[in-house]
Amino acid sequence: MNEFPQQFYNQLMHGYDASFNRSGIDGERVATRLAKLSEIGLTSENGSSRMGFSTEERQAKEQVKRWMKEAGLDVREDGAGNVFGRMNGTDSEAPIVLSGSHLDSVPNGGHFDGPLGVLTALEVVEAWKKTGYQPRVSYEVAIFTDEEGSRFKGGLSGSTAMVGDVNQEEQLKLIDVNGDSFQKVIEKDGITVSGYFDSKRELKEIAAFIEVHIEQGKQLENQNLPVGVVTGIAGPCWLELTFHGEAGHAGNTPMNDRKDALIAASLFIQELERFPKEVSSTAVATVGQLHVHPNGINVIPGKVTLTVDVRDIHKDTRDLLIDEIITMAKEVAELREITLEVVENIRIAPVPISFQMQGKVMKAIEEQGIESYLLPSGAGHDAMIIGRHIPTAMLFVRSKDGISHNPKEWTSLNDCVIAAHVLKNLIEDLTE
Repeated sequence: MNEFPQQFYNQLMHGYDASFNRSGIDGERVATRLAKLSEIGLTSENGSSRMGFSTEERQAKEQVKRWMKEAGLDVREDGAGNVFGRMNGTDSEAPIVLSGSHLDSVPNGGHFDGPLGVLTALEVVEAWKKTGYQPRVSYEVAIFTDEEGSRFKGGLSGSTAMVGDVNQEEQLKLIDVNGDSFQKVIEKDGITVSGYFDSKRELKEIAAFIEVHIEQGKQLENQNLPVGVVTGIAGPCWLELTFHGEAGHAGNTPMNDRKDALIAASLFIQELERFPKEVSSTAVATVGQLHVHPNGINVIPGKVTLTVDVRDIHKDTRDLLIDEIITMAKEVAELREITLEVVENIRIAPVPISFQMQGKVMKAIEEQGIESYLLPSGAGHDAMIIGRHIPTAMLFVRSKDGISHNPKEWTSLNDCVIAAHVLKNLIEDLTE
């Protein structure tokens, strides 16, 4: 039997400040539940592997559903596999407040990305149960299906279905990493095609959505702060650039008579680094994949295909950066006397967080005696999908060394519980 869950629990509890056990919030309960979820899909490297729509994701959902019911929540699951646990407020007619995240993971990922958002949302209910508090507005804890997208290389499947942003024709074309169709995969999880596409929720019934998530970066660690206020969620654009040159013999082709596609790609990559900061302080651009053809030791590269991931929390500067990157790529190709092919694979609009919602998160943080710190989210989250339709906020929690999607992913229990207290303050503000 793997001893990791107990070791994980012990590590969480080591150094925990028991004074954070107040107002009904219990750090030991949070640690116990994080450790329990770590058992599901545990890898040989002590990471987490719970692919969307998998048996492991289903097991994790069922475990949290049991905790929801024990906390007295009314639990239901929609046609997309999203789970909602509801605590009724005194005003049954008022739009609800929703908080949560996801339980799926990337292959061999960490144990905080997703589960922390679900468990802190549930901890608010546990605290209210302990103190006998009932909100005026009904409150729901949410688990969204397939956020990470490691199965279909897309993700956010549950939240997209809930808000009704799914393109049915494109969704049914999806083939997973095992070669199985979207329909076959979801049916194995007990979900029907009709149920998935009919799971759109009446969004006017939701007043606000809050997501707690680990930062997956180092800004909070560098500031020595446990939590921070997200100002916006970056929208990615994925470009695929192909430089077409001429393959040739590495020994018989003079240096002044070459059309080397790899040299052109290298010049492009070197230039790319300076562009984002010239456009926006929150913009980034990354070359993540590089494919060289014919990829021979003694052959001049005739074709190079590379990907560029461009992100910013502001649409206008993100789109300006995309245009400038493409223009620069064309100039490099012209300089090297080769041709360029550009394909845009996705372009998702960024989601800024309103100043009003940022202010509410700041207030909740400062009520805990902590300095509020503003930072953007470079990664996509369910909040990005939901935030297009209803008021949304995100609370980031400090990540050790900024590591994420890795078994070494770590957030201290002190920081996890501080986040639960902040979320409780925020939810009480929103529900009253």
